Amino acid sequence: MTHFNISLSMNDLVDESKLTDGLGPGFPVPVEITPFCHEHTMRTVAALPSCEGCKPVLRMGSSSSNVPDGDEIAVTDNGNYIVDLHFEEPIKDAVKMAEEIKNTVGVVDHGLFCVLTTAVIIAGSDGISVKEA
Repeated sequence: MTHFNISLSMNDLVDESKLTDGLGPGFPVPVEITPFCHEHTMRTVAALPSCEGCKPVLRMGSSSSNVPDGDEIAVTDNGNYIVDLHFEEPIKDAVKMAEEIKNTVGVVDHGLFCVLTTAVIIAGSDGISVKEA
């Protein structure tokens, strides 16, 4: 008989530059979309009620950087595009936003990891700290 030990917790490791008072301003939310009708998908995502006020920007250059570093559309390992959603105001309901984005035709996935993390380990200039969810 085989036994598996499955952890029901997920910890994230970040450096202190990732800390903010709210999601949105300062770091765009990445959304992976299929190339087919990508402009329509971008408009649809931007029009979602939970994405109000976002500016969708098709990522250019490297798919691993959220800073434009080339003239070609960034392509993921799976052959998809990435749209970075830029916000000037904090996201009001990240859980709702994650649900609405994920349920949009043409969206593969997004960078909101709601209700998954049980703790965040923060590496900072004063050492390591842990914030429990």
